[in-house]
Amino acid sequence: MTPVSYLRADGAVDAIRLSALHGHRLLGGGTNLVDLMRKGVERPAVLVDVSGLSALIEEAADGSLVIGAAARNAAVAAHPLVRARYPMLARAILGGASAQIRNMATVGGNLLQRTRCLYFADAAGSRCNKREPGSGCDARGGFTRYHAILGASPACIATHPSDMAVALAALDARLHLANAAGVRTVALLDFHQLPGDRPDIETILAPGEMIVAIELPPSDVAARSTYRKVRDRASYAFALVSVAAGLALDGDRIVDVRIALGGVAAKPWRALRAEAALRGGPATAEAFARAAAAEFADAEPLPGNAFKVPLAMRTLAAVLTELSGERA
Repeated sequence: MTPVSYLRADGAVDAIRLSALHGHRLLGGGTNLVDLMRKGVERPAVLVDVSGLSALIEEAADGSLVIGAAARNAAVAAHPLVRARYPMLARAILGGASAQIRNMATVGGNLLQRTRCLYFADAAGSRCNKREPGSGCDARGGFTRYHAILGASPACIATHPSDMAVALAALDARLHLANAAGVRTVALLDFHQLPGDRPDIETILAPGEMIVAIELPPSDVAARSTYRKVRDRASYAFALVSVAAGLALDGDRIVDVRIALGGVAAKPWRALRAEAALRGGPATAEAFARAAAAEFADAEPLPGNAFKVPLAMRTLAAVLTELSGERA
């Protein structure tokens, strides 16, 4: 057994100071980190408990909704403003895990959870460039049903597991990141990194930096939005494919659209090609099918997950059809 020390941060400034020390890891709800410690993937010398930091969910003066990083997933999904203004986010959280996990997990920790790739989790028997850079990727040539079809690299084909992050990507969420010098704001779309040749570098967080809040801007498309998750079983399971989408319509014309995809890449995948193909055009089944085909034109599936391409295209078209009120 590896000995681990435990510290509780006394506010954000203290958490930032402690997180910069060698071997220290931040602990929110612990639903991912503790699991990886049990498997020997993570071996922190010290856990810094940040669960007591801000969990407020409140409206800003400009109409944005600001969510403290320590807010529990269950509290976010149940919040009246989230349910009314950002229904895709509430549905994504409710589809993401069991009630027990939602009651423990924090939104900051959710964004920082690591991949659920079987080979990444097998610290004793599998090579993984994300776990040990340069060691190789045993997922390639292995069981790839849950792996990436977009944005992968020779070094890594893992996918990001978060449902909540997919909805946040579609909602143009911004993250407030704090360090010793102050707070900076970055788009969620720029926060997670594609693997390239360094899949171990998963986010743009600098040493000693932490997420302190998530900001959701006012949105014309969020009110007519939803989240759909396709998985192997109805109970707690990670997505094969998921779609977060919102539409703003003027009659049968698409004024604006936001789409993000889960289960297909190492980060929440914003479907910019599909959005561009749809914006300003008709809200028809034919248009939705063309947009889905455009988004997956450069997909690079493996033999074990080639089914994901048509599955994702059909799911995306079906979600857009539902939101438009058209019949499939």
